[in-house]
Amino acid sequence: MLVWFVVFYLLLSVAIGLYAATRVHNTKDFVVAGRHLPLPVVTATVFATWFGAETVLGISATFVKEGLGGVVADPFGSSLCLILAGLFFARRLYRLNLLTIGDYYRLRYNRTIEVVCTLAIVGSYLGWVSAQIKALGLVFNVVTAGAISQPEGMIIGAAIVLTYTTFGGMLSVAVLDFVQMIVIMAGMLFIGWIVSGMTGGVGAVVGQASAAGKLNLFPEASAAAWIPFIGAWVTMMLGSIPQQDVFQRITSAKDEKTAVRGSVLGGSIYFFFAFVPMFLAFSATLIDPAMFGSLLEKDSQLVLPTLILSHTPLFAQVVFFGALLSAIMSCSAATLLAPSVTFSENVIRNAVPRMTDRTFLWTMRATLVVFALIVLVNALISNESIFKMVENAYKVTLVTAFVPLAAGLYWKRANTQGALFAVTAGAGAWLVLELLQPATVWPPQLLGLFAAIAGMGLGSLLPHFVGRPTPIAPAHAELHRHAAAQTHHVPAHPHHPAGGRPH
Repeated sequence: MLVWFVVFYLLLSVAIGLYAATRVHNTKDFVVAGRHLPLPVVTATVFATWFGAETVLGISATFVKEGLGGVVADPFGSSLCLILAGLFFARRLYRLNLLTIGDYYRLRYNRTIEVVCTLAIVGSYLGWVSAQIKALGLVFNVVTAGAISQPEGMIIGAAIVLTYTTFGGMLSVAVLDFVQMIVIMAGMLFIGWIVSGMTGGVGAVVGQASAAGKLNLFPEASAAAWIPFIGAWVTMMLGSIPQQDVFQRITSAKDEKTAVRGSVLGGSIYFFFAFVPMFLAFSATLIDPAMFGSLLEKDSQLVLPTLILSHTPLFAQVVFFGALLSAIMSCSAATLLAPSVTFSENVIRNAVPRMTDRTFLWTMRATLVVFALIVLVNALISNESIFKMVENAYKVTLVTAFVPLAAGLYWKRANTQGALFAVTAGAGAWLVLELLQPATVWPPQLLGLFAAIAGMGLGSLLPHFVGRPTPIAPAHAELHRHAAAQTHHVPAHPHHPAGGRPH
């Protein structure tokens, strides 16, 4: 019965996604859903995109082993990323009416920064999407009691998500995210109610977790403990902001107020609901300490699925795996779409600038298929845990893309030379430290962030010797011209029409 439910749910999801795809007529529909999503859908797609495999399987397993201190990156850092993106970035980025975050780097700086930051952003998705595909394989393996191996499950899961995402783009993702958010929230709360009855209630579980030291968020008062702690927090909190999936959800809203509110609400809801899988996983160790103790040693990611299959009735199993599949599929679709459209817009279109809209739409779809194949191969050969694959994904965007984005929006003196220095210094310092692995408490990505900040400051304030000289704040003025052009339909630049791509 459980297997047939999973099959039915997957077919229904594909059908909904393909139906939404019938409303996709151009690249704007495909990438930003026509910029007309209302607040409930924006909130749902922000929440559902982030509530994925790492939240249900990765965070819960890490919490049982390391406590709150081990999950500072996610959900603490990741939820703050969405809230900060809503409060400080959503309004300014929404007004520009761009297709991708890479377009911003071109408009604010130049094509070199656009391509470099785009490649960094696309590369960062490899680990994140691979984690979702790996989790889909795990679910199929568990549900079928081993009849489908995890690698076979990865292939099946990738094919299912790819089907509706390739045709429907952001519109299909948004519609399914709204449905899946309801399934996730209702399912997780119902399972929490069932499990709490087995453990003596929520208070009893929280008390046991506190007694075991699992609720200690902050480390001991020493630099050796605090510096890695801050590094893990900052990696997700800031490294996730210059991401296409965050940008797409902001710019898919019907207006800038909806963009701000949807991001803040989605991030807040995500933070609170991320504690439900943690509660469930820790409850498992109280219900059957011997069995789940051995699972923690073998594969802690199996704790939660095993609890549901071993200690709950069939209906609860159906609800849980429905919620889990919803979480993984919504996240997989979004994270497949984001890097594919970014690479198409900011790398391929640079090489072939005069494609028609229809040709470009099919180019995006072809890129999505290729990226899905690369992700699938990476998921099949990787031995990292789901949580670590997601956590490591944001290091590259933290040291390359975040500083040029933030400085470009908030510092008028930031210029192309500064951005080039920031990218070079940040990525260079991070890569050298990662390769050398020096015996230090300093995370390489944190030092890379500091190097990027220093590079932006020095490069922007020093006389120009890289590229042509640039007067103070010309790009800021260009951003304002572009925003005005999108709002009032007047030329953004004397050499290209409003909303058009400069060649």
